[in-house]
Amino acid sequence: MIYIAIIFGCLIGAGLGMIAPVISYTYSSYLSIAIVAALDTVFGGISSVIKGNFDLKIFLSGFFVNSILSMALTFLGNKLNVDIYLAAIVVFVGRMFTNLTIIRRYYIDKWSNMLSNKKGKSVEDIKDNDKVSIIEEN
Repeated sequence: MIYIAIIFGCLIGAGLGMIAPVISYTYSSYLSIAIVAALDTVFGGISSVIKGNFDLKIFLSGFFVNSILSMALTFLGNKLNVDIYLAAIVVFVGRMFTNLTIIRRYYIDKWSNMLSNKKGKSVEDIKDNDKVSIIEEN
């Protein structure tokens, strides 16, 4: 159910972005860093659903706080004439790759288990047989 909500939210956001007026060049760096922070939070949310510890309050607070903080860092960097936003991009993109790795491994394991179930033996049967053989050996 949560996956449907995430996909539906992404589609609504993409649709609104397409019909919204074009953002001026002045604000494009703020919007781009906010989008990267929001994507990091979305991948983190999917990863936490897979791990089984998803909390909507933490997801929503992370979504908005990360986006606002990254825009504030971009603003501060523009005032100081230092590209601080690059540090935020490195952190967010690194976390996105980490969460994407967790998601990818989950679905690869799920797909592998599905294929092994089609062949006749489930992973649980193999684990149960190993437990029986260990008990018999002792």
